[in-house]
Amino acid sequence: MNPDETKFGFQTVKQAEKAKRVGEVFDSVSSNYDLMNNLMSLGLHNAWKKTLIDTSSLKAKAKILDIAAGTADLTLAFAKANKDYEILQTDINHSMLMEGQKKLINSGVIIPAITCDAEALPFADNYFDCVTIAFGLRNMTKKENALREVYRVLSPGGKVLILEFSHIYQPFQKLYDAFSFKFIPILGKLFAKDELSYRYLVESIRVHPSQEKLKEMMEAEAFEKVSYTNMSAGIVAIHKGYKF
Repeated sequence: MNPDETKFGFQTVKQAEKAKRVGEVFDSVSSNYDLMNNLMSLGLHNAWKKTLIDTSSLKAKAKILDIAAGTADLTLAFAKANKDYEILQTDINHSMLMEGQKKLINSGVIIPAITCDAEALPFADNYFDCVTIAFGLRNMTKKENALREVYRVLSPGGKVLILEFSHIYQPFQKLYDAFSFKFIPILGKLFAKDELSYRYLVESIRVHPSQEKLKEMMEAEAFEKVSYTNMSAGIVAIHKGYKF
């Protein structure tokens, strides 16, 4: 693959084209995103996000940046966990961010929302105690740039928590592939009227780095004590890294 190319699902596209195409996907799916998450994961995404929150181990007045916050599940969960957290909700996709704002307002929670690119964060160095990215890293064009930016805005002693689809244990691969490639696009067609976007989302999981590869990428961007925890047989993993 040429240096100016990247993966959009199984397709190879110009790097400059990927962000636009990913944006079109999420513009299309934003209004049905929560419904489809529940259907595709059989509700398990709620347990995965709860595990991230429960293991975050943050101080009472922690400053939290939720990147690729989408429909604000993590943002809202952090707000409910501790009213003294200082939280910012960000996403590159305005449609997703607005869906998240609706959810927050309906829950009686007011949290600032900023439309921005994770690869060029508009925040000061050494500010946040925790940065979270849930199911967003795989859609970024240059993941190493996003990780570098996360490291920059973290305060010394701060941590990043990345919840992302990963590589399932090999014995379950064929069953998982059958469910993903045959069933999920059908769900997208029936409930979101968009089969192609959900086909892309399935493909994007397959080309995302493995647990060990992502750990290596984080270490290459100076994160220390990098670890990961598999859930649901490796369907998803939580990666954790620190800035010292």
